[in-house]
This record gives sequence, structure tokens and C-alpha cells, in this order.
Amino acid sequence: MNNLIVKSTPASPDLSVGKVSNGSAWLGLIGAAMCLIWLLVALFGPWLAPHPVGEVVSDNVFDGISALYPFGTDYLGRDMLSRILVGARFTVGLALIAALLASGLGTSCALLSVVSPKWLDEVISRLMDALISIPSKMLALIMVSAFGSSVTLLICTAVLSFCPGAFRIARSMAVNIEALEYVQVARTRGERRLYIACVEILPNMLNPVLTDLGLRFGFIVLLLSGMSFLGLGVQPPDADLGSLVRENIGGLNQGAPAIVIPALAIGTLTIGVNLFIDRLSSRRSRRSGGH
Repeated sequence: MNNLIVKSTPASPDLSVGKVSNGSAWLGLIGAAMCLIWLLVALFGPWLAPHPVGEVVSDNVFDGISALYPFGTDYLGRDMLSRILVGARFTVGLALIAALLASGLGTSCALLSVVSPKWLDEVISRLMDALISIPSKMLALIMVSAFGSSVTLLICTAVLSFCPGAFRIARSMAVNIEALEYVQVARTRGERRLYIACVEILPNMLNPVLTDLGLRFGFIVLLLSGMSFLGLGVQPPDADLGSLVRENIGGLNQGAPAIVIPALAIGTLTIGVNLFIDRLSSRRSRRSGGH
């Protein structure tokens, strides 16, 4: 009986994973570039503005794009390029401050909750559950109706709205880390709670916390822009990107650049942040999976 020899052909490499990875890398680079551009605009925009932000420079309102006015003019004849360069500082600056405070406060409360006695953990968790049950826009409307609109109030409202979400994510990670052996060893050798929280737990959850910070930033940009569009955000003579959309709403039927470009600016900012955060998340997932 003849022996049958079966030759196995080597498996062809799966190129789809590499293509997806390369595509994700390019999207991540695009997102990072968009974030960097808006950060530079927020930092240096007022010095790059070709005209004073409140100066009427043209007799034509809702003027189109031209060499003299690259983004056209607004409903009063002011240069839109100058107003966007200055308004981006409010949008990016307020959202960044609020996101840092919300993430920092939520993470700190999560660490305190995990290393504290059970009763304090319950008090903090139930307080955060009560706050997270209130929709962010409803809370913002209540705060503005009660105390009036100001930059400080907008930041406080955004922090109260998004701190509970940051707390829940940070606490879920901290609970898992707190149960690991090296944390229990630190407890056994008599380390203080502050040391355990800041040295043993926090460094091992820092990457997910930073990823969540980026997501909170995008959400807060949309919240503050929505409030400004309703006339409850940044007040004149100052303006952010949402205010620029609202005050030029009269040019919508003309397709004026004065309303289209601020809306595109908000879109590119939030999309850039999301692309960048997605890239960071995918890299972390591959590393945790052993790739």
C-alpha cells in the first residue's frame, strides 16, 4: 500500500490586519495634526488675527470668501478670520480647563472611594450616581437660569456634568487594581492610604484615564458650543465658536461663510480629538493583547 504524502502549504499572511493598522495609524496622525493646529490657534490666534476682533472692516455684511477676507465677513461686516482666531481660545481653553478639572476631580474621588472605608465609598458613589442621572444640558440650563451666565459658571457646570462619568470609569479600574497582590502587600507592610492610591494604583490606570480625558474634552466642546448657540454661553463682546454660529444665523439662507466656517471649525476640532483618542485606545489594546 503506497503511503500518501500530504504536503501542507504555508498559510498566507493575513494582510487585512496590517491594512487596518496602517489605516488607523494614518487617521490617528490626522487627528493629532488637527488637535495640534487648534491648540496652536488657541495659543497664538489673537496675535495672528489680521484685524481687531470687534472692528467693522467692510460695508458688506455676510461677504463671501476673498483675498482680503479669507473667511468672509459677519453680520456687521467684521472679519471672520479674526473672530475665529480669537474665538477658538474660548472654545479650546474653556473645554480644556473643564476637562482637566472634571477628570482630575473624578479620578481623585475614585481613588479616595477605593481606599476609604465602605461607608464613605457608598456616600461618594451615591452622590456621583445622583449627579450622573441629570442630563448635562438640563443641568447647564438650570445653573444658568439660577446664577446667570459667566465663564466661571460654564466651567463649573461642565465639571459637575462630566465629573461623575470620569469617577465611574476611574473607580471601576481602581477596584480591579486594588484587588491585585502588590496592592495587598503594600497594605500588609503598613503603607498609608494616600501612598497606596497615588503610588500603587494611579500609575497603573493612568493611560485609560488620559484616554477618557480626551473624550471628555470633546463632549465639553459640544456642550459649551450648544450653550453658546442658545445664547447662554460666552457673552458679548467675547465670542466662542458656538456664539459665532448663533450670531450669524441670519446668513444661513445665503450660505454665508460666516455661519458655515465656525460650524466646520467645531466639527474639525471634535473629529480630530476623537480620531486621536481612538488611535491611542487601539494602541493600548494591542499592547495589552501582546502584540
